[in-house]
Amino acid sequence: MTTEINLNPANRPNRVASVERNTAETQVSVTVNLDGTGQGKIDTGVPFLDHMLDQIKRHGLFDLDITCKGDTYIDDHHSVEDTGITLGQAFAKALGDKKGIRRYGHFYAPLDESLTRAVVDISGRPGLHMDIPFTRSHVGTFDVDLFSEFFFGFVNHAWITVHLDNLKGKNSHHQIECTFKAFARALRMACEYDERALNTLPSTKEAL
Repeated sequence: MTTEINLNPANRPNRVASVERNTAETQVSVTVNLDGTGQGKIDTGVPFLDHMLDQIKRHGLFDLDITCKGDTYIDDHHSVEDTGITLGQAFAKALGDKKGIRRYGHFYAPLDESLTRAVVDISGRPGLHMDIPFTRSHVGTFDVDLFSEFFFGFVNHAWITVHLDNLKGKNSHHQIECTFKAFARALRMACEYDERALNTLPSTKEAL
């Protein structure tokens, strides 16, 4: 079902969605408001992931409530991946028929010596293309391999294409954090309404 996007922002549909995903390994709950102010509570049981999700919330201006109870006594893998999956599902649900969105977003974010470029296409075609030359294997206790697992989970279930390229960086914490900041800003841009094309789909196929 399609909806007409009102010229008055106060009369536009609420782009809010909640998703729960329960498996033998994790129980994840996500609520997202695409048109929020960066509010919400995040508790995944993985502190460094919480810190990165806070970057998405704050810099994307998405309201996010996320909880995950997972088998972190094994390791953080299932919690990180399943949080990405569930967050992607919530974004896809909140975007609805995608009418009137900008579709594309891009941003460069520096953090001290690190610089990352993020490019997002809400295309209906999932794909992650990431080039992050990490300088060490862990940030604290967080395995940097899980960084890609989060994003693969997100893009595959949000049905979007994402390019993440760390152009400069020596500190792995900085590399990851500026990537999340750039991603948040690019995703925010892509999700925003295009005031000049509120009731059209940004695709010559007329489908996303």
